[in-house]
Amino acid sequence: MIIGIDLGTTNSLAAYFTEEGPKIIPNRLGKNLTPSIVSVDEQGQIYVGETARELLVLEPMNSASVFKRNMGSDKKYQLGMKTFTAEELSSFVLRSLKEDAEAFLGEPVTEAIISVPAYFNDARRKATKRAGELAGLKVERIISEPTAAAIAYGLYQKNKNTKFLVFDLGGGTFDVSILELFHTILEVRAVAGDNFLGGEDFTEVLEQMFFTAKEINKDELDQKTRNSIRQQAEKCKIAFSQQRTSTMSCNINGVSYDYEIEISEYEEACQLLLERIRQPIKRSLADANIKLSEIDMVVLVGGATKLPIVRKFVGKLFKKLPDTSVNPDEVVALGAAIQGAMKERKEAIKEVILTDVCPFTLGTEVVVEREGNRFEEGHFCPIIERNTVIPASRTERLYTVRDNQTKIRVNILQGESRFAVNNLPLGELQIDVPKAPAGQEAVDVTYTYDMNSILEVEVTVISTGKKVRRIIKGQNSDMTEEEIEKRMEELSYLKIHPRDQEENKLLLLRGERLYEESVGRARIQLEHEIRKFEDALSTREKSRITGARRELKDFLDELEELN
Repeated sequence: MIIGIDLGTTNSLAAYFTEEGPKIIPNRLGKNLTPSIVSVDEQGQIYVGETARELLVLEPMNSASVFKRNMGSDKKYQLGMKTFTAEELSSFVLRSLKEDAEAFLGEPVTEAIISVPAYFNDARRKATKRAGELAGLKVERIISEPTAAAIAYGLYQKNKNTKFLVFDLGGGTFDVSILELFHTILEVRAVAGDNFLGGEDFTEVLEQMFFTAKEINKDELDQKTRNSIRQQAEKCKIAFSQQRTSTMSCNINGVSYDYEIEISEYEEACQLLLERIRQPIKRSLADANIKLSEIDMVVLVGGATKLPIVRKFVGKLFKKLPDTSVNPDEVVALGAAIQGAMKERKEAIKEVILTDVCPFTLGTEVVVEREGNRFEEGHFCPIIERNTVIPASRTERLYTVRDNQTKIRVNILQGESRFAVNNLPLGELQIDVPKAPAGQEAVDVTYTYDMNSILEVEVTVISTGKKVRRIIKGQNSDMTEEEIEKRMEELSYLKIHPRDQEENKLLLLRGERLYEESVGRARIQLEHEIRKFEDALSTREKSRITGARRELKDFLDELEELN
């Protein structure tokens, strides 16, 4: 069974393909979205999703969120006594989705199509693939989020020669992709984006407005209080989807603060973020050589596109209403599931050829000649330009610059800067050349890049025909199957909490949080209800636990509605 997974910055989810089309797989709690949050309790137990989100508020030092932004980096997260990388944390989320899918479908899930932002570089894509492998999934295909969204919207079934712009604003990243349909070929013309711009930043704007209005120094607050304020800012942001005025209610060191905000004030405060959104749109249109007026359809993807100020911004910019017919939270996972069906050649799927582009320029380091026969090192020579349709192969001829030079080194780089030092190093090759006067010996450097982010670099000496070749799989070497198995064994003790107990743990954590937020009679009643539930748990009688859980949940729901 192949499933599609949207590994998101804020939330993650999975989908599978049926005869009626793609469908979302609910998690163990019956919800479509699983928060991309990981926590460790005092016993070293790992939690993922809503339970972890409650722990994030109560025990922020033992929890991690928004780690997708650091995929492919060396950043470490300290959770309790354990240290993890972003890809290891992501593997816990993926394993949780895998286990939920297996429980829901009633069969093993061995393979997944996982989506990534279109603007993820090679190191980030490979880290995502490794996270899937650590979770016990075979990941043969990494699909760009906008491409997945385009598939879910059925853009490949539209009229020929149609141009689409996919506007993907998620919790932590922003992507814009321009696609064009030619008969049965859906071609990505250009991609651009910002890996550090998303719904989380729009929440942060409300936080800063609150701190400024109430003259509170954020740096003087502990992490637990900051997380509680951020949670209120998130609720306030979401409320703008239904009303023009929203309120933040926060408790800081026993003092209650209420802050009412008009949507016009919020919109003005978000102008810098909206300007950051505008830049990748301009860049993608320029790279695709397409005018704004030539875009036939704009598709919104990502939870942050539900914000009224974002939809208003898009409508004004493109002078047309965007298509929102598919749930923006679910569209990427649905598209990934369809891609999985295409891979399995399901009869219900129309045959379509999907092309993608190279999101970053690939090139090498060269020296350039200056006045007075002087050579300057450290310059970047592009070989495969960004937004080149892939698979692609390009060759550049390079010459010796010194008399009797015996070696040529090819430093393999990824990036957009004209200076090599500012670009991402992927590896290097070195080849011997015969001694000769400067400029008489040369090599052909050939880069070949495919849809799986695999780069082949081949260097050929023109005079001798000698060749060297290397496959580049990312900033760090891919783990072998043996290394993956070893690492999985090392992590095997960190088991996800059994699903038949997680509902209970989540409810108790939620009750504890509300107890801390409540005062007076509400706190006394809450303690009474929690004790009743704890007494039921101690009996280990399933029927009694189920009834007590329902009573406590109803009480907590009513309490949160009043607040």
